[in-house]
Amino acid sequence: MTETKENRLGTLPIERLIRQFAVPSIIAMLVGALYNIVDQFFIGRSIGELGNAATNVAFPLTTSCVAIALLFGIGGASSFNLALGRKQKEQAVYYMGNAAVLLFVLGVLLCAAAQVFLVPMLKFFGSPDTVLPYAITYTKITSIGFPFLIYSSGGAHLVRADGDPRYSMLCNLTGALINTILDPLFIFGLDMGMAGAAWATIIGQIAAAGMIFRYMLHCKSVTLERRHLIIKAEYAVHIMSLGLSSFFNQIAMMIVQIVLNNSLTYYGSRSIYGESVPLACAGIISKVAMLYFSVVIGLAQGLQPIAGYNYGARQYDRVKEVYYRTVRYALTISCTAFVLFQLFPRQIIAAFGDGSKEYFLFAVRYIRIFLFMTFLNGIQPVTATFFTAIGKPVKGVFLSLTRQILFLLPLIVVFPIFFGIDGIMYAGPIADLAAGAAAIGMIAFEMSQITKFQAEGV
Repeated sequence: MTETKENRLGTLPIERLIRQFAVPSIIAMLVGALYNIVDQFFIGRSIGELGNAATNVAFPLTTSCVAIALLFGIGGASSFNLALGRKQKEQAVYYMGNAAVLLFVLGVLLCAAAQVFLVPMLKFFGSPDTVLPYAITYTKITSIGFPFLIYSSGGAHLVRADGDPRYSMLCNLTGALINTILDPLFIFGLDMGMAGAAWATIIGQIAAAGMIFRYMLHCKSVTLERRHLIIKAEYAVHIMSLGLSSFFNQIAMMIVQIVLNNSLTYYGSRSIYGESVPLACAGIISKVAMLYFSVVIGLAQGLQPIAGYNYGARQYDRVKEVYYRTVRYALTISCTAFVLFQLFPRQIIAAFGDGSKEYFLFAVRYIRIFLFMTFLNGIQPVTATFFTAIGKPVKGVFLSLTRQILFLLPLIVVFPIFFGIDGIMYAGPIADLAAGAAAIGMIAFEMSQITKFQAEGV
């Protein structure tokens, strides 16, 4: 990063920097969520309940892509900004180059694994026999786009770290716009059904990846050369250490999604709803929830370069200010989402197609109960990203695991044994409450340590 850009992160008002970095990040995250929402919307209106269930079954693989993108995208961006804050420009360019290569290589490997083990994977993800043909059609095609999805999603973080959040946003917007235009054309106009939605998705991803690749050839603050693209263990390990928090958060979501799908199918078949209704409804609701959660995560990612640079430069007042402002905005978004989920659950689910009486009964109860503690969900992701940004990945990883693995996963396994499918619903708010409390405790201690550093001039 040039001296001008370094000074901007270290001297411009925090409020202005948050706008500059968080808004494009929020839009990028929303665009990522919209890839799935748009498919869900058109599939629900063309295929119906089984199509909605199929996209839910395939969702763990999409989550895997996001996990890899964040591992090397956030990890590379954090390493890059911390190195620049410490005036280590030569190391910074290696972090950029290594991260970019690792993103694409891991995408190719995941694509190959999905193609070879597709059917066992989908069954493991909780697909009933009635849903499996739709899930195979959709996932066999979308997996071809995994290298481009991972490269474009992770590369957007590198572009933003390089000081061009607007271009990062433009890349994601372009891909989403292409997907949105092609979805109805392929699904309805060409009568391609699930396959049409899948092809529309990967065409958009390829376009976004191409734009990221073009940027990498002309970075603003560094010049990437071939030697920077050769993977070196020291850089790869450092990148992964700072990306582990975000990575584990997504992997935790994937594990919970798999267990949740299987539980919904099993206990749904033993309830008045049947095995496909809970699976379809929960899939739609999780993606709708990702819309608001994407705003929160986007805010957290906008915090990353600001907190990272200023922590590296030992400007602790600015580090604290960017955290407190960001978490305040995140809580505002979470509270707004809570109100919408409680007041308009039927309207939300109805946007994705019609269904039976049981379909709407389950959906309304699931939204109101499972998402009851939504207003607290702004704290944990912002705090976990903050720890990563200041070079404390262990704390970030632990906090990322609290909600999904330490709290939610055991609850969705144990509660249904006693309460049936209702137990799954009640697991959500309890896990959210516990994770919020853990984040508050950890950040209170960390801020006291930062205050101590200020007093000692460390």
